[in-house]
Amino acid sequence: MNNNTSLIWNVVLSLAVAVLFFLHFSSKSSDSGAAADGAVVEGRRTVYVQVDSLLKNYDFFKDTRKELENKNFQLENELTTKGRSLQNEVAFFQQRAATMTPEQARSTEAQLMKKQQDLMAYRDQSAQALGQEEAKKNEELYKNIRSYIDKYNKENGYEYVLGYSLGGGILFANPSLDVTQKIVEGLNKEYKNAGKPAAADTTKKK
Repeated sequence: MNNNTSLIWNVVLSLAVAVLFFLHFSSKSSDSGAAADGAVVEGRRTVYVQVDSLLKNYDFFKDTRKELENKNFQLENELTTKGRSLQNEVAFFQQRAATMTPEQARSTEAQLMKKQQDLMAYRDQSAQALGQEEAKKNEELYKNIRSYIDKYNKENGYEYVLGYSLGGGILFANPSLDVTQKIVEGLNKEYKNAGKPAAADTTKKK
């Protein structure tokens, strides 16, 4: 069941590998600032977001992870309780089987098998539903982050907003270009306001 609440690992992996924070707003193919390989292109602005830190401090992500973990914990407890109850019924049947008629024994055994099948079906359906909810939350998480970075970039005019994570494709990132804290503050303000526009100072230029 733990696979159904692997939100943090799914999101970190997808963001790190696919570089989901990558935005390219330059549509000019013949930019006069172009230079040879290895040369610095004057006037182009690039910043980055630390993926792990963003997820760790984004309240929506933390609340979502906690919610899914609680649901998984409740489901495991429920399945454990139902399973023990069924085991007790089976043990009781085994104790009484010798005193039953063949017809009574077959009927009771069929009922117990039906309960076992129903429990397994309930387990599978619940796991599937929890997995679908997790996928929906992942999608919502990505939309929130991408939407806010889009708005943030419109105020700042960066050409690239990169996702930086340990073991990812970016081998070095200058700390002066790190806008993680600003993005986290803006995301949390929007989340707290439950859909209300974020304050203007959250997109203040670096």
